[in-house]
Amino acid sequence: MKYFFSTLVLLLFMTPFLDAQEEAAPPPLPYHEIPEAPEAYTGGAVAARMIDGLGYRYYWGTEGLRPEDLAYKPSDDSRTSGETLEHLFNLSRTILNAAQKAPNIRPVEKEELSFAEQRKRTLENLYAASQLLRASQPEEVKDFEIIFQRGERRSSFPFWNVLNGPITDAIYHVGQIVSYRRASGNPLNPMVNVFIGKTKGQ
Repeated sequence: MKYFFSTLVLLLFMTPFLDAQEEAAPPPLPYHEIPEAPEAYTGGAVAARMIDGLGYRYYWGTEGLRPEDLAYKPSDDSRTSGETLEHLFNLSRTILNAAQKAPNIRPVEKEELSFAEQRKRTLENLYAASQLLRASQPEEVKDFEIIFQRGERRSSFPFWNVLNGPITDAIYHVGQIVSYRRASGNPLNPMVNVFIGKTKGQ
């Protein structure tokens, strides 16, 4: 009986602590692996899958980057990895704005973000854009334009430019990050499989 009461008191004492730990745990970031493929081959679904491939590459390309990796650049006139990641963040906002049918306001307002927060926001932007495109109707795709607005001036480009512009550009720059991190002594996890969209052992 004494043992029972001791255990009960211990459980009552530990429960708030365990609950607090659960509440404090951040939600997992998207693109640890590529989501299940859409069931149908629609324009929106194909575009969403391209973004999913980008998201998976970005997740693992940026996983475990150190300050010295972020500061690395291959030459004096090149961007550092950190500056390239800032560009990727802005590309993710452009992709999301297209999926939300929202304008890209120029000049871009610079946000002071830590690497961890910028990485989180980039992944969330890509995931949100993918979900919107997945859920779209086939006839909607033409409406996902890139819109640029500077004061009263407004210009727009068709969804084709989203594909050959910011999405493809972002894939290119993630490749740079992967190359740069190898050069700075912190290569990509060799278990990453971009074909399958899963990372062995994770």
